[in-house]
Amino acid sequence: MTDIQPDAIQGVGTGDSSERPIKLGSMLFTLVEPHAGREVEYNRWYERDHFYAGCMIGAWTVAGSRFVATRECKAKRYPADSPIAPDPLNGSYLALYWILAGKLDEWMRWGTDQVNWLHTNGRMFLDRDHVHTLMYELADERSANPGGVSAELALDRRYPGIVATIGEIADGHTVDEVIAWSAMRECPADLVLTFTPRPLFDDAPGDVPRDIVSNRFLQLAFVTDDPLRAFDERFSALGADFRASSLGQIVFASPFLATVPGTDTYTDKLR
Repeated sequence: MTDIQPDAIQGVGTGDSSERPIKLGSMLFTLVEPHAGREVEYNRWYERDHFYAGCMIGAWTVAGSRFVATRECKAKRYPADSPIAPDPLNGSYLALYWILAGKLDEWMRWGTDQVNWLHTNGRMFLDRDHVHTLMYELADERSANPGGVSAELALDRRYPGIVATIGEIADGHTVDEVIAWSAMRECPADLVLTFTPRPLFDDAPGDVPRDIVSNRFLQLAFVTDDPLRAFDERFSALGADFRASSLGQIVFASPFLATVPGTDTYTDKLR
């Protein structure tokens, strides 16, 4: 029997993924605080219903994952007067959703309609507050290990945690300068992704604050070691260093731990 080479069959490729045909283009960043006494109920509703019904079942969703900030994590946050989380004890649960490059508008239209439908049909959890929920577009990807984990795989890698920082760029400077400044420093994590904000649609649910400042940027650092120790060793001075660069200021910095799906781990350690 004659062997048939894969590339000789019309429509069948060679399996070469060097060009990364699946590319991360944008994400939803949603930081939420359940009301006191409702932490367990919120956690179960979110991971057993909303994580999927609100995002994961939508077309063009590449991946999703959840993180949590315990009281130990929150104690390390800065600055104290953050416009993102004026009360550092707020913002316990963070969910991230990756969206395929070139599909953000379609995904936002589906997501807005879907969540409005969930509201109408009693599928939302009312005893919680949005601290910072916004769409972001990928601007840069930096890895400590060339050929290592790519942006697309970051959420599936199940890192023990992340460090999230949000900055505001000073007048006359650009996000490209911020990226260049970051590149000159030793990479503080296995993978660091930089994003710029994108406004929500006008008909998005009214309980989501319209927090859009055009000169902001967001960085997610995926760490392989203990997130709290990583924050102390490699991120605690970032705010002062960035201010000294004259490029702007950090307005939110916080470590987060990966949640443990199917459990109520950390729900008693938020306050």
